[in-house]
Amino acid sequence: MKTSLAKRAPSKAAAKPPLFALDGMPAPDREGFVLGVSKGGFHRIAYVEWGDPRSLRVAVCVHGLSRQGRDFDVLAAALAAKGWRVICPDLPGRGKSGWLPDPDEYTLPQYAMDLTVLIARLGVEKVDWIGTSLGGLIGIVMAGQPNAPINRLVMNDVGPFLPWQALQRLGMSVRNTPDTFPTLAAATAYLRTRLANFGALTDEQWLHLTRHSLTQAPNGTWRRLSDPNITAAFKPGWFFNLSLWTYWDTIACPVLVLRGAESDVLLPATVAEMKRRGPGVEAVEFPDCGHAPALLDPSHIAPIVAWLE
Repeated sequence: MKTSLAKRAPSKAAAKPPLFALDGMPAPDREGFVLGVSKGGFHRIAYVEWGDPRSLRVAVCVHGLSRQGRDFDVLAAALAAKGWRVICPDLPGRGKSGWLPDPDEYTLPQYAMDLTVLIARLGVEKVDWIGTSLGGLIGIVMAGQPNAPINRLVMNDVGPFLPWQALQRLGMSVRNTPDTFPTLAAATAYLRTRLANFGALTDEQWLHLTRHSLTQAPNGTWRRLSDPNITAAFKPGWFFNLSLWTYWDTIACPVLVLRGAESDVLLPATVAEMKRRGPGVEAVEFPDCGHAPALLDPSHIAPIVAWLE
């Protein structure tokens, strides 16, 4: 029997104090996985989950190109404390999810299909979608479909238009990242430089992002948790402007756009066009960061929670 959102309030259990990991950051309540499918067969889509599993206020947080779901730990804990059930998946080829045998399948349609399977697992009709960079592009594709299961859409430093220069920079940055590091400290130092546009993070926050981006090998070195082939679409000479305006123009749900003030991915002109062509679009700009705000600082999290509430 279906229960409407109006008749079913979030359980008080959702407001319990969050668990904390060894690095002092909030830790998820549960882990799980679903099986996605591609032309190469089935693959595992791992996720972490926060909050009351009975809540019908469900948020799905989807990460950027080379990242993973644990980037959202602080935001997920804040939403869970307000009554949300929050799901943070690892896209295929990242984190604890499986790798695709054909690199050419690391595409928006494949990601959208995999996350549709995840939403089906949750047993709800609608979700709030929070997408950083690539996660926001997937959100545009899904929310732009007829009968989309997206209730509200939060776009973190990405829009329906991406200039080729920014795509080139992002693709080459990921392609040039070493596969292994001798120590965790060396990996943290590297990511602090490569991801400097995330903003002024604390030592603990940088360590958190690094720890969940890598796994330690038996010989003591640290290997990054991402398939090097996720950048197959970023081959030299293949860079073009990316336009998803066709999807954007059919989105009917409310949208919150977040932008790093120094971003080269989401341009001010794109935000203005999103407001002109979109449904109900609100925008917030964060100073002192570029692409993309890490959403670890309370000043970044508060506008998202307030808008969703």
